[in-house]
Formats: sequence, structure tokens, C-alpha cells
Amino acid sequence: MQSALKDGLLTGKVAFVAGGTSGINLDIARRLARAGAAVAVLSRNPEKVAAARALIAAEGPKAAGFVADVRNYADVDAALAATAKELGKIDIVISGAAGNFLSPVLGMSANAFKAVVDIDLIGTFNVLRACHAYLNLPGASLISITAGQAVHPIMFQAHACAAKAGVNMLTKVLAMEWGPQGIRVNAISPGPIGDTEGMRRLAPTAVIEKSIKDRLALRDYGACADIAEAALFLCSDSARYITGAILNVDGGNDLGDSSSAARMFE
Repeated sequence: MQSALKDGLLTGKVAFVAGGTSGINLDIARRLARAGAAVAVLSRNPEKVAAARALIAAEGPKAAGFVADVRNYADVDAALAATAKELGKIDIVISGAAGNFLSPVLGMSANAFKAVVDIDLIGTFNVLRACHAYLNLPGASLISITAGQAVHPIMFQAHACAAKAGVNMLTKVLAMEWGPQGIRVNAISPGPIGDTEGMRRLAPTAVIEKSIKDRLALRDYGACADIAEAALFLCSDSARYITGAILNVDGGNDLGDSSSAARMFE
């Protein structure tokens, strides 16, 4: 996929990507590096942190990696402080750490529900709240990765629906509270993205995969690169007047099921 936004767009910028060692978030981290940003990633897995740091270092000016759990505020704060000390004040923050699984409410324990809320919502709060002290102001851009479940109820996804709805509202409230300081706060809502752990869990068979694609207006999964390009746009000066937005990058998933109406004219 060729970007309409040129490499070098973020030269001199510093980015911090929570959850940036795999899937969508790793693609975002690598894309920001190719655009010229120094990039730090955070994850719970030391091996993944080391591997991601090596990839980013090969593509950008400088890379750093930190091991921490987004559910632990003090550890997140320490990683952000270390990023600012090593790379400089932070211009871009991506909060993308997430957890999910399929389960009916009656098959889900309170701890299971809490685990997803803690990672997706509390983790996002921790990253965004802690980063404030280390931002390069004015002009900082904060982006959370949300999901369509935030606005569309989906069976067996009560935990993710509740957590991502919270992420959306946190995004909007912070955009209002921090806008006067020159901080833009947005979120990206990906649709079904191929070759990710999330889609392997949610669509484990070819039959389920086809049924999902058939409902989409564009009739196909997206790619991690699609989300990375959207993130690059939102954190660039091209989006300088955008804040509080939930950007759907979803092939029309937010529009609803487009399969039944289309079949009427086949």
C-alpha cells in the first residue's frame, strides 16, 4: 500500500505506542518511524518489546522499548518518563493495548469482565493521563484505538462493548478538557482487520469469515496498514483542526449489514 503522506512527515517528532509490539499497533509504530519519528513501544512481553524495537530501529531514526502492563499506572508513568528522557518530549501517543474474547454474559465471571475493562478502558486512561506531563506542547496528538462495539451492541461482547464505549467518551472528554492546551485527542475505530489475533479469535473458520465480509460494504477485511495510514494522518499537521473524532476505518462496517439489501437486486 503506497501512502499519500510522504515519509519524513514526522521528522523530529517523538511517538509513544502502548501495545506497539504486535498487530495493528506494531504497524502504526513502524509507519510513524518510516515517517521520521523516534518511536518508543510498550508491552508486557520482553521478547516482543525487543523484536519490535529492532524492527523500528531499522526503519526510523531512533527506537526505544519498555516492558510494562497498561493496567499499572506507576509502571506506565515510568515508561513515559523514560521515553521523554531518552528521546525527548513526546509529540504523539497511541493507546492501543487491548484484550478480548467471545463469551455470553452468563458464561463470563466478574473477573473476566473486569480483565477486559481493565486493559481496554483503565489501560487507556492510564496511558493518556500519565502522558500529559511529558507532552511537547502545544501540538501534541493523542490517539486511542477503539472498536465498533463501542456504539453497536454485539452478542458475546458485553465486556468489550462496555470498555470501548468508555474509550470513546474518554476521547471526547479529553479533547474538550485538553484542547485549550493545544492537545488533540482522537480515536480510530478499525473494522475487521485481516491477519490479526483479534480476527483469528472472532472469526476462526472460513464460513464465519465469509459471513463477516459479506456484510461489509467493501466486502473485504482491511489491513493493518490501513489503520497505520489513518494514524499517520491524525497525528500530522494535515489533521491540525481535528479533535474529539472517532474515525471509522472499517470498510463500511459502521453502516450496518449491507448484504441483505444488495441481494434484492442480484
